[in-house]
Amino acid sequence: MKNIKAVIFDLDGTLANTLPLCISAFRKSIEPLISREVSDEEIIATFGPSEEGTIMALAPNDYDKGVADYLSHYETLHEMCPAPFGGVIELLELLKNKGIPTAMVTGKGRNSAVMSLERFGISKYFEVLETGIPEGPSKPKGIQAVLNTFTGVANEEVIYVGDAPSDITACRQVGVPIIAAAWAETAEPEKLIAMHPDELFYDVPSFAKWLEAKI
Repeated sequence: MKNIKAVIFDLDGTLANTLPLCISAFRKSIEPLISREVSDEEIIATFGPSEEGTIMALAPNDYDKGVADYLSHYETLHEMCPAPFGGVIELLELLKNKGIPTAMVTGKGRNSAVMSLERFGISKYFEVLETGIPEGPSKPKGIQAVLNTFTGVANEEVIYVGDAPSDITACRQVGVPIIAAAWAETAEPEKLIAMHPDELFYDVPSFAKWLEAKI
């Protein structure tokens, strides 16, 4: 792999353990609207589109209320995930101090993404933020939009850091090296390994040490 001149991060499960928070907020917002329980698996099966897409899939008759309730519960429940993973802020500081452009491409909707970045105090580290859309997965387009802002940087000099198999697929589509983040409790390392990411790390400090040597 070439020396790295720019880094793009995912959010949920990569910078912070926000997936359990998302699932709890979905459950609290959707179950009262459809008068039944929804399982984790049922919620996760809708992932790919932004949260609005999940509401559309599970509570289509109460879309507006579902989205509003989700964002309200997401904010209220955010104490479930009060800070990023250990080492993340130090990693972002390292990139900032080295002058490495840093962006975020997440499948989250803009409202919840901004909410979490501000809650964690890390908004300032990301020059560009590309978020998800209700209609379906959009990471390849989001990554490409970010690449278009990196002047004089080749695709192979950029890395994307994400925790999901779909992140690997998205990076292959746009020709960007993928670093698989397997440090969240929700990560599935076997699935990531099977897709042959360019690198895989089980903790943030190991990734930070590797990255420092590459920049």
